[in-house]
Amino acid sequence: MSDTQEHIIMLPFLALGHMIPFLALANKIQERTNYKITIVSTPLNIKYLSSNRQNPNNISLVSLPYNSFDLGLPPNTENTEALPLKDMVTIFNSTLSLKDPLKKLILEIIKKDGKSPLCIISDTFMGFASEVAKSCGIFNVSFTTGGAYGTAAYVSLWLNLPHLLAINGVFKMPGFDENSCIFNVSQLHPFMKLANGIKAIKNLTKLPVWCIGPLLPQCMIKKGEKDQILESRIAKDHGLSPEKCIEWLNKHPKNSVLYISFGSQNTISTSQMMALALGLEDSEKPFIWVVRPPIGFDLKGEFKSEWLPQGFQERVEKGNKGLIVKSWAPQLQILCHGSTGAFLTHCGWNSVLESLSEGVPIISWPLAGEQAFNSKMLMEEMGVCIELTKGVESVIEKDDVKKVIDVVLSTSGKGKEMKERANEIGISIREAVKEEGKFKGSSVKAMDDFISTLLCTRNLSS
Repeated sequence: MSDTQEHIIMLPFLALGHMIPFLALANKIQERTNYKITIVSTPLNIKYLSSNRQNPNNISLVSLPYNSFDLGLPPNTENTEALPLKDMVTIFNSTLSLKDPLKKLILEIIKKDGKSPLCIISDTFMGFASEVAKSCGIFNVSFTTGGAYGTAAYVSLWLNLPHLLAINGVFKMPGFDENSCIFNVSQLHPFMKLANGIKAIKNLTKLPVWCIGPLLPQCMIKKGEKDQILESRIAKDHGLSPEKCIEWLNKHPKNSVLYISFGSQNTISTSQMMALALGLEDSEKPFIWVVRPPIGFDLKGEFKSEWLPQGFQERVEKGNKGLIVKSWAPQLQILCHGSTGAFLTHCGWNSVLESLSEGVPIISWPLAGEQAFNSKMLMEEMGVCIELTKGVESVIEKDDVKKVIDVVLSTSGKGKEMKERANEIGISIREAVKEEGKFKGSSVKAMDDFISTLLCTRNLSS
């Protein structure tokens, strides 16, 4: 299956949670085929990807022209990290500026290689890639970085708009088995509630689908290699070094620590932040909390103590009860440590996979995108999650926080069941990417079938 002359172009969306899985997929394909792979994005994102890459082999990173200020965004803003909600639509629209530069690059590659690339692998949010591919005489493959359940529910909502026919706020998601995906309008992000006619995807079920993943570092998948986990964050503010993180975790019993993070681009309201802090203190459970300024403030600005209860940080850090981390923490190291017992997360798919691969049960607080669908699946179908609340408009009390923490970190009852189920799913995750002798996990088989299909399609069209 090896052919060094084949060439694949990859186009991720302008978000860290999308770019990292693209880089991981590129590594998987390159390891299996030795094809040339070119990942394209904007200049600052290419710089970020370069800082996260190890053993590049036959993978090239190419930047396309992009001026955020001219496109209506703050200067030097090229991804969604810490981007205000009001600018989200703008950054989506800004990606259209990459259309012509992408076509120009592909035509240059065709001229240089003497033949067309095998395909473009584009993010589902970069829809213009299909038109570019068609104009260049090649195929486009859409890559969704979300989970299958959440992606299917997200697509079904935008394609069918079932919430517009909700009865007493309740509706069923078309395409799912009877009674398996019932939602309330209150669970939807405000952008979804306003959807009134957009049909982004047609005839989805007629397209082939390959379930490749999880796209996690090999050292997370293979037992006994946890100490080798490295998270490069060049040009990012290190809120907590891996060394200090491990030192702090080593002071706490097994499965006792709650880790809290809402991803690279999310935050919560001031009142929610205050209630979360009070509930954490009342629970008396040790925790690591990654914080950034609340909704309505500059997410890249300084975190102010006034957003937390008076003296809160000093009290919890004094007795090693809590660790407040500004901006970024080494999430992989935290989730892989034996002291980590639960993860309070926005349910972004990368975070979900990282948590479950280590058998860490989840407290969910979905905020945007398909996260509410992921949360529902984790609770109702997998039994590894309990939901605290939804969105940035909800009201929570400190008692709500304490209650869910007590449940998940309990060594008996529901907490014990969630931990056992999370461990079982962790085993399944490792089995999916396993290849030993004649055995191939489901992800390995899917990758082989994907490559074979691309080659067969090229042969049939030539």
